[in-house]
Amino acid sequence: MTEIKNTSVIDFQDISDEEMNKMIDGTLTDFDEGDLIDGTVVKIEHDEVLVDIGFKSEGVIPARELSIRKDADPSEVVSLGDKLEALVLQKEDKDGRLILSKKRAEYERAWIQVEEKFKAGEVVTGEVIEVVKGGLILDIGLRGFLPASLVDLRRVKDLTAYLGTEIEARVIEMDRNRNNVVLSRRVLLEEGRKNERAEILEKLSKGMRLKGTVSSIVDFGAFVDLGGIDGLLHITDMSWKRIRHPKEMVSLGQDLTLKVLSFDRENCKVSLGLKQLVPDPWENITERFPIDTKVKGKVTNLVDYGAFVELEPGVEGLVHISEMSWTRKLRHPSQLIHTGDEVEVVILGVDADKKRISLGMKQVRPNPWELVAEKYPEGTILEGTIKNITEFGMFIGIEDGIDGLIHVSDISWTKKIRHPSELYHVGDVVQAKVLTVDQENEKFTLGIKQLVEDPWSHVPATYPVGCTVKGVITNITEFGLFVEVEEGVEGLVHVSELGLGKKIKTPADAFKEGQEIEAKVIHVSAEERRLGLSIKQLRGHDEEKGKEYHTGPQEAGSQNLGDLLKQAASSEEEK
Repeated sequence: MTEIKNTSVIDFQDISDEEMNKMIDGTLTDFDEGDLIDGTVVKIEHDEVLVDIGFKSEGVIPARELSIRKDADPSEVVSLGDKLEALVLQKEDKDGRLILSKKRAEYERAWIQVEEKFKAGEVVTGEVIEVVKGGLILDIGLRGFLPASLVDLRRVKDLTAYLGTEIEARVIEMDRNRNNVVLSRRVLLEEGRKNERAEILEKLSKGMRLKGTVSSIVDFGAFVDLGGIDGLLHITDMSWKRIRHPKEMVSLGQDLTLKVLSFDRENCKVSLGLKQLVPDPWENITERFPIDTKVKGKVTNLVDYGAFVELEPGVEGLVHISEMSWTRKLRHPSQLIHTGDEVEVVILGVDADKKRISLGMKQVRPNPWELVAEKYPEGTILEGTIKNITEFGMFIGIEDGIDGLIHVSDISWTKKIRHPSELYHVGDVVQAKVLTVDQENEKFTLGIKQLVEDPWSHVPATYPVGCTVKGVITNITEFGLFVEVEEGVEGLVHVSELGLGKKIKTPADAFKEGQEIEAKVIHVSAEERRLGLSIKQLRGHDEEKGKEYHTGPQEAGSQNLGDLLKQAASSEEEK
């Protein structure tokens, strides 16, 4: 049997190495950096992927070059056997490997596509892959930046809610050199709402009911998305009751049924109301809360000038700080009550038009000033403890919360008191006489000196004009001498009534404190508490008539008012 030889079979033993390399190179394609090539995933490592590209060695895609997403896991990006396109980054690294980039290849393709959509004004869609300072990063085949101000119609405070969501946007700026793509979702929303807004405004009518979603909350109210246009729900139209902040009534994203209060088609403004959907609790308010009625309520708020009390849902009244206590002078309502307290009040006034109710707490109990006026009429002598001492007087505790004032001028008839603490101390028990009870102004005045007779009441009779007195010098001044004629009674010898010679310049040159002198009474007034004396006139009187002087109320030979009247009567009879 003849052996047939296969001439198509190459005997590699007859081929040199140089010829072999040429044969292999002839079956492979040569690549340049920047070329786009196709390949198949043949191996996946934690930090790289190997790709069969029909070259003498596999191409390597580092993990960082697989996706535009940071820290992407290779196994989550590709699978074994996947066909993919890659860009040649480096023909040969230090290890002789061909370095590829799937990310760059996709970027090149995506940039061309995005650029075409940008020029055509078309919409791009991408997943939010990052939340960065100032906005969001979208995967649109490349990294597109969506500023926070362009995410929605109003600025969104918390952008994390968008992470992982698909967003449609429009490219508003591209810069290949800076690798910068800026997106806007707001543009699309505004375009979509423009037609809706016109339709809604056309259908609007005052008083109609609408459904909407709370889109934002501000201090003065909430904006509600009506499906193309936002309406304002002001804080005053949220509830009939008083609220401090809109968040007490509504929350972001909450669906509401609202009433149209007013609208402006030209300026696209709509005012909405929530409380208007329920009856006004202030209707027939005077019938439910007549004046002088006692009711119970809950303290809802404290302010410097009083407390707000809720009488029923949506109805609050004000207890002014002056109407809280008959006796306590409060600096702030918190000294007596607190938020959440249940209190009993009296209706003092109702203004249905202004939705105001005036309340009183002190009126629940009898006015202690009325009781004091009845219990302690003027002239009553009572006993009390000194609670406080001031420059102008002392406060005496009479009843619970009621103090009586003893003015410094009402402590003594005769003593010159600069400060009450010279004679009394806090805690001392004293007797006093009721001088006045001013119920309207809540003033209660007392006196200690009024417990005894005013020594000046008898002075005109005891020391009539013309009589002679003896006394002791208590004080010497430039204008005269003060002379005590009896305890609590002082007279003044004016410098002009001293009868001093020209050689003596001041009273102190001729007299001393404690010196006993004689003088003549030349003026007397119990009302003014004045007793005018003269040494000069007394000396002239003694020299001319030699009459006896009066030594005081106890001296037998002294002249008094009765003696003078008798003398005047005898003179008339002789005539």
